[in-house]
Amino acid sequence: MTDDIWKRAEIESPCIKICVVHPDSRLCTGCLRSIDEIGRWSRMTPEERRGIMAELPGRASQLTKRRGGRAARLARQGK
Repeated sequence: MTDDIWKRAEIESPCIKICVVHPDSRLCTGCLRSIDEIGRWSRMTPEERRGIMAELPGRASQLTKRRGGRAARLARQGK
């Protein structure tokens, strides 16, 4: 059973419920939106949402890999 009453004709959020903000790019590592975009999403026009959705694939390159933190540091030190 589907409930057509609650369906909305709008662009869905790209959120995948992995909400971690990358320290350098300041983008969410899950959906690639900025904190500002996430906060304003529900108030954006469909055109604004489409524009952001079109930009998201190109943003992945802004996320640089971290070097491994404590585990990598200990490995380099031979511990």
